[in-house]
Amino acid sequence: MTYDDQKKTITTRRLLLRLFQTSDAEAVTKLCNNYNIYKNTLYLPYPYVKQDALSWMEHHLENFNANKSYEFAVTDKETGELYGAIALSHNQAFHHGEIAYWIGEEYWGHGYATEAAQAILQFAFKEKQYHKVFARYFQSNPASGRVLQKLGMKQEGILKEHVIKENRYEDLVYYGIIHS
Repeated sequence: MTYDDQKKTITTRRLLLRLFQTSDAEAVTKLCNNYNIYKNTLYLPYPYVKQDALSWMEHHLENFNANKSYEFAVTDKETGELYGAIALSHNQAFHHGEIAYWIGEEYWGHGYATEAAQAILQFAFKEKQYHKVFARYFQSNPASGRVLQKLGMKQEGILKEHVIKENRYEDLVYYGIIHS
């Protein structure tokens, strides 16, 4: 993982994580207007329209510069193709943050979420000096849990029937890792 503070980018073996641009709105809309992504995420609306993408991106740079949160487009390092998004929140008082991500369904199974999450974890610990990083996922989405396990995160608990998605209660599984 290589972080470029000037460009606000993270480079990995295959990926370039960069800030979203308004020109990404069409691609974000195409990827997010997908029921299978919607059902596995807490906050994405469905159907997903271009205005949703533009509203979501509106404060990314401001939040990044204020060290509130870091939202990155997950793109192919060579072609620039957009695969998805990964974010890291920053609780400055407690020196920790949450990782959240989505990858377009056509790109599932290629390890992009894991590669991006490994880079974000290094960014959190090395660049931002976090003490802890955590993540949560719907228990009905075990693939997301496998990404967290590959990062070395450990399950910390399950919040039973903690949220409602599509008129159904969902368990939230929490994972975390402390910087060693």
